[in-house]
Amino acid sequence: MPETGNTGTTVGEAALPASRKSEAVPGLALGLMLLSAGPVVILVLLIAVLSFLSPYFLTGRNLSNILAQTAVISVVAMGQHLVILTRGIDLSVGSNLALASVFGALSFHAGAPAIIVIAVMVGCGAAVGAINGLFYVFGRLPHPFIITLATLSTAKGLALQLADGRAIPGMPDSIDALGREAVWGLPGSVFVVAGVAAVLSVMAKTMVWGRWIYAVGGRPDAALRMGIPVSSVLVSVYVISGLCAGIGAVILAGRTDAGSPLFGNLLELDTIAAVIIGGPSFLGGRGQLGHALIGAIMIGVTATRSTCSTSMSFSSSSSSAWSS
Repeated sequence: MPETGNTGTTVGEAALPASRKSEAVPGLALGLMLLSAGPVVILVLLIAVLSFLSPYFLTGRNLSNILAQTAVISVVAMGQHLVILTRGIDLSVGSNLALASVFGALSFHAGAPAIIVIAVMVGCGAAVGAINGLFYVFGRLPHPFIITLATLSTAKGLALQLADGRAIPGMPDSIDALGREAVWGLPGSVFVVAGVAAVLSVMAKTMVWGRWIYAVGGRPDAALRMGIPVSSVLVSVYVISGLCAGIGAVILAGRTDAGSPLFGNLLELDTIAAVIIGGPSFLGGRGQLGHALIGAIMIGVTATRSTCSTSMSFSSSSSSAWSS
């Protein structure tokens, strides 16, 4: 008879590595695989249904529009994903994006070249993120909801003040090209999203910092006892979230050829929805970066349903009028 510990677990079972333990439970590995593939399956089914409902959905132009429209949500959602992994939330991303775009437009009108305009927008986003992280950690606030809600209002107010409550037209040609032109049939912003996703994926999967994020989100007290620099990890994810908002400002400013204090309205809700649709929990410590991108695409796909329906109705009414 095998020896058992105080918990009733056999010594042999306790010695099994994690990969063997999943094999010891029938169907566990398959269940985990299906759970991981869930968001992809839902997206495929959603595309299939919308393709059946509208003949315009699977056209190249519509798919390109979806990718272009979801680029901003996708980039900002990746930063929000890291924050949510640590049991946090960033409500300031929309106002942060608006403020960054205003600073970018002002720097362009001051004569700055494109590279400086981009650096100003990305740096502004990262600075707001750093304020969120530093106040949350070293101010010993009970939850990041408090400081990110404060910076939401502050950044929006500052953007309105600097822009005098209106959009500021004008952006460098290279930024406009990034937001509007296509490369190999795909919007240029798609390559920005892919680049950010690749960098964050490498950081999360190959660096110790990536494992620290999951540890802090899973059990903050245990992570602290293990010697993980919890404070630094928390500040870093808010900085990255703000940096992603700054990159989103570059994309949106390129699409509109302007900076505006009205950019990013309700973007915080869209990014949170994109992350949670992808499967992570508000309890932290669980989730994959790719699922946040899938969630963002789901939001873009559902948003185009009304557009497709309107186009179809317009086409039908035009045909009827022509035939009469």
